[in-house]
Amino acid sequence: MPRLVGVDIPGKKRLVIALTYIQGLGNALASEICQRLALNPDVRCESLSSDDLARINSLLTSEYVVEGDLRRQVQNDIKRLISINCYRGQRHRSGLPCRGQRTRTNARTRKGKKKTVAGKKK
Repeated sequence: MPRLVGVDIPGKKRLVIALTYIQGLGNALASEICQRLALNPDVRCESLSSDDLARINSLLTSEYVVEGDLRRQVQNDIKRLISINCYRGQRHRSGLPCRGQRTRTNARTRKGKKKTVAGKKK
């Protein structure tokens, strides 16, 4: 199992698919990385040389915000919203959806205090 920026990527999958296991990389960025480094996107990750892995790793760390840095950045953004007491920060603080979704139904997993839901009628 090859390791890139602290993440074990699956060796049996194609390179373009395996790169999406890194947080912050989607299909478009994964194919762009393959193109920039002149790597075959269809090659399996287990057959990559250590030189190729080092090239991918150095490109990811130098030019993209991925994994730990991205998680830290998102958490800092949420903390900032909470500290300035804006609407989105209040929704984050109370564990409610903050992007305009309805909460009367369908917000069961995020909604604040536990509410009883009517059982199925027989």
